[in-house]
Amino acid sequence: MNLLRALATVSGMTLLSRILGFVRDFVIARSFGAGMATDAFFVAFKLPNLLRRLFAEGAFSQAFVPMLAEYKNRRGELETHALVNHVATLLMIVLTLISALGVVVAPILVWVSAPGFAIDTEKFDLTVRLTQITFPYILFMSLVALAGGILNTWSRFAVPAFTPTLLNLTFIIMALFAAPYFNPPVLVLGWAVFLGGALQLAIQVPALRRINMLPIPSFNWRSAWNDPGVRRILILMAPALVGVSVSQISLLINTIFASYLESGSVSWLYYADRLMEFPSGMLGAALGTILLPSLSRCHATGDHNEYSRLLDWGLRLTLLLATPAALALALLAVPLIATLFHHGAFDATDVYRTREALVAYSVGLTGLILVKVLAPGFYARQNIRTPVKIAVISLICTQILNLALIGWLQHAGLALSIGLAACINAALLLHGLRRQQIYSPQAGWYAFIGRLAVALTVMGLALYFVSGTADTWLHYAFAERVMRLSVIVLIGAIAYFFSLWTLGFRLQDFKRSAA
Repeated sequence: MNLLRALATVSGMTLLSRILGFVRDFVIARSFGAGMATDAFFVAFKLPNLLRRLFAEGAFSQAFVPMLAEYKNRRGELETHALVNHVATLLMIVLTLISALGVVVAPILVWVSAPGFAIDTEKFDLTVRLTQITFPYILFMSLVALAGGILNTWSRFAVPAFTPTLLNLTFIIMALFAAPYFNPPVLVLGWAVFLGGALQLAIQVPALRRINMLPIPSFNWRSAWNDPGVRRILILMAPALVGVSVSQISLLINTIFASYLESGSVSWLYYADRLMEFPSGMLGAALGTILLPSLSRCHATGDHNEYSRLLDWGLRLTLLLATPAALALALLAVPLIATLFHHGAFDATDVYRTREALVAYSVGLTGLILVKVLAPGFYARQNIRTPVKIAVISLICTQILNLALIGWLQHAGLALSIGLAACINAALLLHGLRRQQIYSPQAGWYAFIGRLAVALTVMGLALYFVSGTADTWLHYAFAERVMRLSVIVLIGAIAYFFSLWTLGFRLQDFKRSAA
């Protein structure tokens, strides 16, 4: 398997999803702006999204994929399929109960996650209604994570990477055509979440059938519970759950802080986060997706040298692609936000406030992506405790930074605290991999960093001189914004990659294969 080609596949599908995500946010911003209705929806959506990241794409995937790779490489197909069936059974039972409980206790969940909303009864009640509609999303997405883990272990990356586009398409269609039939109209976004989750699960089924790994859940929870493989996954999930919880708790605490700030703060952070997730998803999530099963196979077969080389490859690609993305987000914050969101109810104030959050987020973007590359170095070895300890330190740092920055920078301080803490997290993960002799840097790192710095300087100067002033972007027509932004991005990309080529970087240097 060509890892660079696999990365291109996953990144391409992620790019499609992100583009549709921006169309989605464009539609939401134009239809609902940034105010009470969108604050209510974003808080409501954060709750099931939090559990999805904790259980489905977070702790579960980190524990399940290494175990599944071990079964696939060391045991037969029958034992592997039995493990998949037992895991699916427990997921179905547990997540159905959690979803039902979430609907019942939605008022409590909203009060805990956004206590500032309790001051406004209308805003609080709307958030509760949206939470009750969106909460079953966690059930759908947990099963989607199960399917994605299986397909990724079998090196079938395309379908899991394409799946998120269905949620974005559902948002776009429902917001454009179904909103007038709901009262208030913002409820359409909640039902879009519910329907999108169901569609994402349905698309996985044919791909699982093709590899003869379609899960067959049952009501025999005792048999599933007594499976030794399931027990090991649950044991691994416990510390993994704590580790993943840390980053999500940071986001939740930030929402609590933001709920006490100026109305619209939650939305400004959301729109900035959506822009930051573009490179984070295309690179960080994509690299993590292909590295975890590959590293797990190396660990299962005892190939420690290849394990270290895979990590080195991931780190170099991250720096090569994440650092220019972070610099571009900071320099092109207003052009990006104005082009994508400055329409309808999303006014100039929203543009500048979102810019503040995006610039703050960009400071820590490289750290956020590095964490997604470095953490699998521990997870693939079924070592969850080390990254959990580091994540707890990161959480403490985040809250200290929150208290230090929120009074000075308001909502932008919350964004900056997450980014700075992510950089600390990445540095500690790297130190842990080196100290435990899991990772040894390959030759040529100093020259690599020096040439990268030169290329970044060239790109930064090019973007600075061609981007223009912030105010002018608010007066361009939409078509002109798109045209100008496209040209500026092209100039920046040419400046960066031509500089890299001149300095000796070649594509074949980053090609890598894995079994």
